[in-house]
Amino acid sequence: MLTPEEIQLYARQLGIPSWGIPVQEKLKKSKVFVAGSGGLGSPLLYYLAAAGIGKLVLCDYDRVDISNLNRQTLHAYDRIGEYKVDSAEKTLIRMNPFIDITPVRARITNRNAARLTGEADLIVDCLDNFQDRHVLNTVSVRNRIPMIHAGVSEFRGQITFLNPPETPCLACFISEKKSRGVNYIAGAAAGVIGSLQAVESIKYLAGFGSTLKNRLLFWDGLAMSFETVRIKRNPKCAVCKNA
Repeated sequence: MLTPEEIQLYARQLGIPSWGIPVQEKLKKSKVFVAGSGGLGSPLLYYLAAAGIGKLVLCDYDRVDISNLNRQTLHAYDRIGEYKVDSAEKTLIRMNPFIDITPVRARITNRNAARLTGEADLIVDCLDNFQDRHVLNTVSVRNRIPMIHAGVSEFRGQITFLNPPETPCLACFISEKKSRGVNYIAGAAAGVIGSLQAVESIKYLAGFGSTLKNRLLFWDGLAMSFETVRIKRNPKCAVCKNA
């Protein structure tokens, strides 16, 4: 049940058609596993917390560095050196004390991924390297947990909703290649794509609207354009062919 304070906190969204108290209570019962609390994770986590997603698991092994602060808005200058998940927890609880946050200081590996994601209703990929993304993708496919994938670089970004066998998995259209050096990013670009991840997450958990299933959305911030392309399952995909 929602408390009177929670109803006040969520008042501006409760009035949206098809939302209301029943949807808000559904969001309160939802659990989201977020891999990464940096550039994409910052706007995503802030808006999931603000929307009242009841259980957020934050997984990141990195510490706050001064070079993060142009885009990782959950953190601050006086938190340099802290674990990102601890810094993120402080920010989110200060904004919404009615949700449960579980910070996990770990890097996702083949050995721990299934245990870390647990019984999440949704996985959100806010990672910055392809190796870890593909580990997360394998768990998503095997455990039938939908995953929202996104990536951002400079003034560009991409996002899709993955839920095999209804959709391709990540391995169907992105190879397990090594990440290349430093990825330069305009802070606002991460804000745009991370916010889109939040919108996709909320729609899915609430059960209204349509997601980016079977579609890959590209955003070009310099041209200020959006393009959506259809994506299909690869019948020979080693990860999801038996899903």
